[in-house]
Amino acid sequence: MTPAELRAMLERRGAMLAGHFVLSSGLHSDRFIQKFRIFEDPTTAEAVGAALADLLRPAKPDVIVTAAVGGIIPGFVVAKALGVRNMFVEKVDGLPRLRRGFTVAPGERVAVVEDVMTTGKSVGEVIDVVREAGGDVVAIGAVVKRGAVDLPLPVSALLDLPLADYAPEDCPQCRAGVPLEDPGSRRSI
Repeated sequence: MTPAELRAMLERRGAMLAGHFVLSSGLHSDRFIQKFRIFEDPTTAEAVGAALADLLRPAKPDVIVTAAVGGIIPGFVVAKALGVRNMFVEKVDGLPRLRRGFTVAPGERVAVVEDVMTTGKSVGEVIDVVREAGGDVVAIGAVVKRGAVDLPLPVSALLDLPLADYAPEDCPQCRAGVPLEDPGSRRSI
């Protein structure tokens, strides 16, 4: 799947939203990618997962680890395409943790998968949890990367789509009085 094909798919499925949005990072943007519009269709989800798996395959991961909630489906379809285990990190008392009996063995090769990456904060939290468990993060993959991120490994993304993001105090739409929407999985408003 080429970047142009993924972008066309996102547009065709109504996943590319325009408006005034608060992102899970707390930043504001005039664009939001509602990735669940592609993951609501199992055939489409599996095609996207297989394409991302192809990018991650050279790293030879033993397990895929994602952040809940947004990363659960993409992580599953990537893990399925690679034939490896899949698990996710959840917040417990505000701190990211492996729960539900999930464990990463010391030295186990881990690929961290994200749906839509803006700042890389969620991925950084997952990496910390994996490393704390003794896992070896060998790859980072994203369906869409919205902009520059500072992570310990390069990000393999199906679509690198730089979009403007603003701190709330610098947001031109806030200054213009445009109502703010919060369509994401982490409640910010």
